[in-house]
Amino acid sequence: MHITENPDKEIVNNIKEGLKRTGGYCPCRLKKLPEYKCMCQEFRDQIKDPDFEGFCHCLLYYKHKD
Repeated sequence: MHITENPDKEIVNNIKEGLKRTGGYCPCRLKKLPEYKCMCQEFRDQIKDPDFEGFCHCLLYYKHKD
């Protein structure tokens, strides 16, 4: 298992700008809750699932099943 950034640099730049504006909270979420701090709890839970392969909620990171 390994995690990479989205290969689409435009998405990565947009999300990183959003993270700067929100103080590190997922820019796709309406509330600033601890579980939405990047890398969000949802994706950390998905990482733990050995059968999950895919993007995090905001499309910044991708978990590969190797």
